[in-house]
Amino acid sequence: MLVTTSDEGTTTGFSPASGARVMAMRAPINIRNWLAISMLISCQVGNAQRLSQLTTPLPLPAGSTLVIGFVGFYDRWNDDHRGVRRLVLRLRQKPGVYAESISNHRRSLALNLIRRALDTNSDSILDPNETQQARVILFGQSWGGAAAISLARDLDELGIPVLLTVQIDSVGVHDDVIPANVRSAVNFYQHDPFTIQGRREIHAADPARTSILGNFRSSYMIPAAENHHGSWIRRTLGGSHARMELDPETWRLVGQFIAAAIARR
Repeated sequence: MLVTTSDEGTTTGFSPASGARVMAMRAPINIRNWLAISMLISCQVGNAQRLSQLTTPLPLPAGSTLVIGFVGFYDRWNDDHRGVRRLVLRLRQKPGVYAESISNHRRSLALNLIRRALDTNSDSILDPNETQQARVILFGQSWGGAAAISLARDLDELGIPVLLTVQIDSVGVHDDVIPANVRSAVNFYQHDPFTIQGRREIHAADPARTSILGNFRSSYMIPAAENHHGSWIRRTLGGSHARMELDPETWRLVGQFIAAAIARR
């Protein structure tokens, strides 16, 4: 069962313009979590991803939006069963949108993609006009959520703005502070017991430049009907962290926020 909550109570839905922060500390990962990790990793390790495997044209056509989604843990970047990958494939159907799913361990690949996508004159140098024309959206699940924020910091150092970051049950270090080059950010998480728990709250490094759209909590203590996108190990040992990744409602809401950011000009 999906239950979405804020600090004002329990709701069944919300829009990208709404939401409240949840003020709480993050719980540590326990021994059972590491057991789940060790079992999942044995099944999910994939081959290293290469730039030649991406479909985005280099450089991007003028006015295009580039969306990069980072898959979680050691999930394969092209696994069509993963929520990040499924959303990327849907986003590719939108005119003027180019979307890629990338391993969270290949942040350098994502950075290289963005630099080449924005280099409209192909001189290997990003000038201020090229960087300020950027329309980049970053999102990720689990370790992928932390990778999205780390990449946003990399882009900040290059003077490249980010329209939106979305974190889905983000797991990482310093993934709670959204850099000032990000226009808007939103966070989805669960904090059920006996499972890997996502980042509870994000906040802006510079509130004058970044709008936090919300920290939205879900609960999966009551298992939903079997989801055939998840392996037996993922469904059995992954707990609520895995159930959230398999939840179509979560991805529908993530898609709404991304669509709203794409529409803004």
